[in-house]
Amino acid sequence: MSEGALSEIVIDRQAAIDEPLLPSLIQLTQWVGCVFAHHPDDQRRELTIRFVDEFEGQTLNRDYRGKDKTTNVLSFPFESPPGIELPLLGDLVICHAVVAQEASEQGKLLEHHYAHMVVHGTLHLMGYDHIDDQEAEEMEQFERELLAELNIPDPYATDTGAGDDDSRSER
Repeated sequence: MSEGALSEIVIDRQAAIDEPLLPSLIQLTQWVGCVFAHHPDDQRRELTIRFVDEFEGQTLNRDYRGKDKTTNVLSFPFESPPGIELPLLGDLVICHAVVAQEASEQGKLLEHHYAHMVVHGTLHLMGYDHIDDQEAEEMEQFERELLAELNIPDPYATDTGAGDDDSRSER
């Protein structure tokens, strides 16, 4: 990916928790940039990535998805008003405690699991989904390919889904 492509990406990195192991803006830009590199015609290059505690993650999951439990990543696509074009893609909300626990349980590097969650969430912002098995297979294969470009092992090799509360087990 070219340096110019990365410079076009605008990420508002928000840390609502005091946690030294959160990904840096450079890492986030690299991971999101990998997804954007496969969508060169999409001009939406701005997003917010917010790191939250379990309470905020559970509250958002309950209020917006009707699931009263914590989850690893939530995606909130931006819907532009008719006739107004903005470069906003949307918001990702990532619960550090859930991501860290999943990485530990699945024997993955925390950085690799964060990369997966950011790629997974960004794909959701771009309209990808995994409601049915066909969509899930396509999305998971694309995630594998993107993460391989980042030298990250197949995230599905040792677990049963994306790890988030709306993965295969909940469809």
